[in-house]
Amino acid sequence: MIRSIGIALLMVVCTGAQQSVGPIPRQTILAELVAANRILANEGVMDSYGHVSMRDPGNPGSFFLSRDIPPGNVSAADILQYDLDGNAIAAGNASSYSERFIHSEIYRARPDVMAVVHAHSQEVIPFAATGIPLQPLFHMAAFLGVGIPVFDPRDAGSSGDLSVRSPAMGKSLAATLGAKPGLLMRGHGMVLVGPSLHVAVARSYYMNANAQLQVQSAQLGGTSKVHYLDADETMKASPVDNYERAWAWWKQRAEKGK
Repeated sequence: MIRSIGIALLMVVCTGAQQSVGPIPRQTILAELVAANRILANEGVMDSYGHVSMRDPGNPGSFFLSRDIPPGNVSAADILQYDLDGNAIAAGNASSYSERFIHSEIYRARPDVMAVVHAHSQEVIPFAATGIPLQPLFHMAAFLGVGIPVFDPRDAGSSGDLSVRSPAMGKSLAATLGAKPGLLMRGHGMVLVGPSLHVAVARSYYMNANAQLQVQSAQLGGTSKVHYLDADETMKASPVDNYERAWAWWKQRAEKGK
């Protein structure tokens, strides 16, 4: 059921035919987003910080995002709905992530994006700090071949805390992202987007994995001897199932707490 919903969401975004599938129940959307939070925490992409959101397929001008708690603790009751100004709808006393503007401004700028992940993965930090580009080393991270930009908060008027706490900062980050699948944040972490929640989560996992492999490869052979995927391989190596097999495995692991 969840697998078919994920594929349906992807088809809706890619074709623009929102009437080609029936309405997706809210409880199904919330269950998917809970699974995404648990997967990212269980697989080590997120620790007690970071967040993942999903655009409302029935109302593209809004999105779903948990209240301000650790990703591994998220339940359906913790998920709030937001408009594209970053305002929570019927939040009650629940507190919001201060960096929700990462999500709201990307959704505003990118109608093709159905999900956004922000994580503080330590593995990617060196690439934003050194200027060494993150490049694809294996087929599961072929999407990196289009180039991953670096967002520097100093260029967006940051006061020094490196966080994206305002719509203006969110707009600057979204502009840096452009049409790319993700970006690095200097001194902070990464942001990944996707045409479905499953793809955005998988891109986060495999960007993190690729960063580790790239450091290991440089240590073994030096940067001049690393054989990255070439342009043709990058174009042809995208996973044919849009990471659905990976999602099913990660979801099972998270449910079992392994």
